[in-house]
Amino acid sequence: MNGEERLSEWAKEARRWLEESSARGSTIVTGGEEQVKALWEGEGGLFNALGLPGLHVSLVENGCARCTLRIPSHLTDENGNWQTGSIAAVIDDVGAAAIVSVDGIIKVSVQFDISYFYPAEFNEEVEIESRVVERKDMLTAVVVEVRKKGTGELVAIGRQWMSAASRGKKIANT
Repeated sequence: MNGEERLSEWAKEARRWLEESSARGSTIVTGGEEQVKALWEGEGGLFNALGLPGLHVSLVENGCARCTLRIPSHLTDENGNWQTGSIAAVIDDVGAAAIVSVDGIIKVSVQFDISYFYPAEFNEEVEIESRVVERKDMLTAVVVEVRKKGTGELVAIGRQWMSAASRGKKIANT
C-alpha cells in the first residue's frame, strides 16, 4: 500500500471511529440503566461517546476533520448553555480524528488548552473543525475551532499536543 492509499484508509477509519462514537453516544442517552451500568463499569469507548450524540461528520481527510452538532439538552447547564466539559470532550475527539487521518493511531493528550469565547445554547447548531498543524517525532499538534453555525461566532478554540507514548492504539488496519 502506497502513502496516499494509507492516508485514505486512515481517514476512512477516523471517520468510522467518530461516527460509531456518535451512534454509541446516542445509545447511552436513550439506553437507560444498562448503559449507565456499562459506563460505570468502565466499558471501553463509552466515555468518549458521551459528548457526541448526534454528531454529523462531514469530512475527515489529510489531517482535517469537520463536523456539526446540534446541542442536546443533556449537555447543557442550568442556564441552557453547552457545558464546558462537553465542549472539551468534543474538541478532544474531533482533534483525535484529524490526527488519526494522518498517523493511523489514537494518541494520548500531553497538553490541552481551551479558550472559551461565546456560549452555545440548547438546540443551537455548531461547526467543529480540527486540523493538524505540526508533527514532530512522536508528537502531533492539532487546533480545533468550534463556531456557531448560524453566525460564525467562535464558541471555543482548543490547542492540543498528542503523543504516541508507545505505538498507540492502532485504529487503521494498515
